[in-house]
Amino acid sequence: MKLYDMTIKQASDALQNKQISAVELTKGLLNRIEDKEQSVSTLNTVCADFALKEAEASDKRRAANTQKSMFDGIPAIIKDNICTKGIKTSCSSKILENFVPPYNAHVVERFANQGIITLGKANLDEFAMGSSTENSAFGATSNPWDLSRVPGGSSGGSAAAVSASFAPLALGSDTGGSIRQPASYCGVVGLKPTYGAVSRYGLVAFASSLDQIGPITRSVEDAAFALNAICGHDKRDTTSMDVEYPDYTQGISDGVKGMKIGLPKEYFADGLDTEVKDALSAAVKALESQGAIVEETTLPTFEYALTAYYIISSAEATSNLSRYDGVKYGYRASDFDGITDLYTQTRNQGFGDEVKRRMMLGNYVLSSGYYDAYYMKALKVRTLIKQDFDALFEKYDCIISPSAPAPAFKAGEKSDPMQMYLTDIYTVPVNIAGLTAISVPCAMSNLGLPIGIQLIAKPMGEPTMLKAAYALEQASPPMGQPTFKGGA
Repeated sequence: MKLYDMTIKQASDALQNKQISAVELTKGLLNRIEDKEQSVSTLNTVCADFALKEAEASDKRRAANTQKSMFDGIPAIIKDNICTKGIKTSCSSKILENFVPPYNAHVVERFANQGIITLGKANLDEFAMGSSTENSAFGATSNPWDLSRVPGGSSGGSAAAVSASFAPLALGSDTGGSIRQPASYCGVVGLKPTYGAVSRYGLVAFASSLDQIGPITRSVEDAAFALNAICGHDKRDTTSMDVEYPDYTQGISDGVKGMKIGLPKEYFADGLDTEVKDALSAAVKALESQGAIVEETTLPTFEYALTAYYIISSAEATSNLSRYDGVKYGYRASDFDGITDLYTQTRNQGFGDEVKRRMMLGNYVLSSGYYDAYYMKALKVRTLIKQDFDALFEKYDCIISPSAPAPAFKAGEKSDPMQMYLTDIYTVPVNIAGLTAISVPCAMSNLGLPIGIQLIAKPMGEPTMLKAAYALEQASPPMGQPTFKGGA
């Protein structure tokens, strides 16, 4: 097996058994990046010198039998909206193009404390606003399975990097599906943890009540290992839950016999691709064959989720992005007349079209005369969606659905923002209700594109969800390797 093809578990075992060194593993991944990165453009920053220095330190710890954890020496890629001390964190935006944080995000601290090596920073849709990673100020990322297609978004750089074997682990952020949808497009596993299970300290905010950091990996077992690495209470994040967190790898292979899984009929709405529908049906049969009970059910508020999401997220984004004004840090316009013009020119030049679009929408729904009509109504719909899910989880252990309505689409195909927003239709309800969900690659389309299936569980329901995801993964055909075909 090539070094760059190893999973987290395989690499950890090889390091522990002295079959490879952390330096060898890191060099193998850096060589892979050098070979393939130009074709996919997944990374804004490659931390080669930093990573090799950390790998050397890891090897010394293992030689002295003082390794920090089973992850010591495992390289990982960090989405470029998660703060890394001394390493640029740009959010793929001109306005933060040269911003170097003076501190690490909580998840990066946890990585460092466990010996996990930061290999690079992944491209994303600017400020995590998008579903295709075409909205980056530094250029679009391509899908390794077909370079003419998008990797999804906003964590498209992270998902494409894992798919391309640049690292066995990447961190993304998920505000409305931004881990799960690109994981589906790229044929990898993407997990959105329960809101509050992973600290948001150091995550550059998009929509604070929806954002959640999570792992992208090559296997469900790796996702469980990664979740162990990042979950935990952080007093700097007031939404961080101070609870006992389990070992998410325990019992993962126990099976699904007797598990009750709901399949809302609303998920078969118009717009669902035939091949995705067939993949969902095959996934249901695979779980049933292993003893799970899958029943059709209903989620009455499903049709309102997308509208509520874009109102709430845009309103919160408007507030969060008001700090980028050319005064404190980040990009500053060079030609302006007075403080008001400084704000105007800086934000006009520093933000891209999609960010401006959402800020305009956010300001509109928060403005006098429209606040009650739109924003307050969206919050009420949010409550109803959560109540619907609460009712479902009284009957079911998990919910199953598509991860996305169709496989990865062609770059530039969805220039209409509304078409782009509809790609999030199956993922946004999870964030609105603060649930946990995972996308597992389960099938390939006739064009050789991955198709992911989503499993959803109640808050802190990751152990049950991971069992179902593992069972589904074991019953699914192998994905194979990306082809890096196509392109302009």
